[in-house]
Amino acid sequence: MLDSLKAQLCELHQSLPRQGLVAWTSGNISARDPDSGLVVIKPSGVRYEHLRPDHHVVVDLSGKVVESSLKPSSDTASHLYIYRHRPDVFGIVHTHSPYATAFAAHGKPIPCCLTAIADEFGGDIPCAGFAMIGGEEIGAQVVTNIGTSPAILLQQHGVFAIGKSAEAAVKAAVMTEDAARTVMLAMSLGPPPLLSQSDIDRLHKRYTTDYGQR
Repeated sequence: MLDSLKAQLCELHQSLPRQGLVAWTSGNISARDPDSGLVVIKPSGVRYEHLRPDHHVVVDLSGKVVESSLKPSSDTASHLYIYRHRPDVFGIVHTHSPYATAFAAHGKPIPCCLTAIADEFGGDIPCAGFAMIGGEEIGAQVVTNIGTSPAILLQQHGVFAIGKSAEAAVKAAVMTEDAARTVMLAMSLGPPPLLSQSDIDRLHKRYTTDYGQR
């Protein structure tokens, strides 16, 4: 069931430790199939190097396991909450990447002081409040606070990123960590100046409408 989506998710999961976004078994990716509406997500507590396509768990939007003998991620309820409230989202990734999570530990957004942040995020990378793991509370924080950004920090927790595909969500998570690392280095020299809103808007429009191949 949904074999091609499982294979894609397995490949994307393998990329997370290579990108330095996760450690041991932390973090997870899910994807929503646009035809059936079913969601494929990482099984709970399985190490990335052991993960195979057939380990991935298929659930419906209510959380019922449709296919797998393995237990789904402990973040499943929050992933499903996001999918139910954001019909435009078809991929979600959660990481504890160190530089971004350092901002989350302080409950602080990542300020838009770089053109790359304006390009990708259209402003500060926001930080939501604290929520306990295991239910829908994290998903509710994401939906309420993410705005138009493709990624958000969760206070004292980590990063959630969303996208029109699982690959797009992973890209947002990678760019979040890259931005956080650079801003952290910049802060060691003092508070970096922020971009103006007009420049942010121009940069984000160029990136989302003109950049790359069309």
